[in-house]
Amino acid sequence: MDLFSVTLQASLHDGIDKLKQQLLTGLINELHMADGKGAPLVEVHMNNRESIGCKGVLPQFRLQEHGPAIFEAAAGIIAEFVINELEPLLLSSMIRKKYSSNPAIDTSIIEKYCHELLFGNDWDGMGKRFHDADRARRKSKIADELHHYLQMDGELNLKGFLTFRVASYRTELTEIVEYAMDEYVLDKQYQEFISLLKYFVQLQETKIPLVHLLHKGGHEFVMYNESFKLIDCKPQGDRIVAEMLETEMNIEDMVISSLISASPKQIRIHTRLPEMGVIRTIETIFDGRVTVCVGCSACSRSLHELIQP
Repeated sequence: MDLFSVTLQASLHDGIDKLKQQLLTGLINELHMADGKGAPLVEVHMNNRESIGCKGVLPQFRLQEHGPAIFEAAAGIIAEFVINELEPLLLSSMIRKKYSSNPAIDTSIIEKYCHELLFGNDWDGMGKRFHDADRARRKSKIADELHHYLQMDGELNLKGFLTFRVASYRTELTEIVEYAMDEYVLDKQYQEFISLLKYFVQLQETKIPLVHLLHKGGHEFVMYNESFKLIDCKPQGDRIVAEMLETEMNIEDMVISSLISASPKQIRIHTRLPEMGVIRTIETIFDGRVTVCVGCSACSRSLHELIQP
C-alpha cells in the first residue's frame, strides 16, 4: 500500500540519500513499526534518483491503526531535513534574488551572517537570536503543514511545497535575511569609519612617546604616560574627530578618542582579555604602534590592584 512519496530537485542527490536514511531510521527503528516477528510494517525505497517512496507492507500494515503515527513521524523527519539541509539553500536563493543585481553588496557575506545567526556562532553577542526556541518553532511550522498535507495528498514535491505553502515560514526566513542585511550595512559603515580614523591617525604628529593603557575590566580603561603617571582620559583636540566618535562609536569605545587626543608614538595595552573587540579595534586604528601584554613586571601589580572589587 503506497502511503506517500517525496520528490527533491535533481541537484540534491546527496540530500535524497540522507533523507531516505532518516526516514528508514525514524519510521522503522524509532517507531518500532514491525509486526510481532520483527518484520517491518513499512518500507522506504527509492523510486528514482529524485524521489523516495514509502508504503505499508501488507497484510500486516493497517492504515487506520498505523497510519497516524507514520504520517506524524514522517512530517517531523522531513521538517528536520528542511531545517538542516534546505534552509541554507533557501536563504542563499532569497539573498541572491534580492541583492545580486547590486554590485556594491557582497551577498556571500550576508549568507555568512545568516549562517552564523542560525547555526550556532555567537556573533558579537547577537548570535543565538534565532537559535533553539526559534529553530524549534520554524520546524514546527513546517511539520504541522506537512502532517496535514501528507494525509490529504501522498505526492509531495518538496520544492513546490516550500514555494507555495508554509507562508509564515518563508516570512520568517525573509526577516532573517533582512536582519542580516541590516547588520551587514552597519558593519560595513563601521569598518569604513574605522578606516577613516586610521587614516587620520596616520596624518597626526605624535605628541608623547608612549601610553600605557590598563584594562580594568569590562569596558573600563586607565591611561598612563611612559612614567606610569595618570593621563586625563577626557577626549580633547580635533573637534570633528570627537564628534565622529561620539555619534558613530559605542560609549565604551570612547577610550579611542582619548588615545587620538594623546597621539602617542607607541601604545602598550595591559589586559587579561587580549581578544576583546575594543582592543582589536585599537590595534587596527593605531596600526604598528600597539603591543599587548597580559602581565608584564611593570604592570602586574597595578593591573591586579585595578581589577580588585
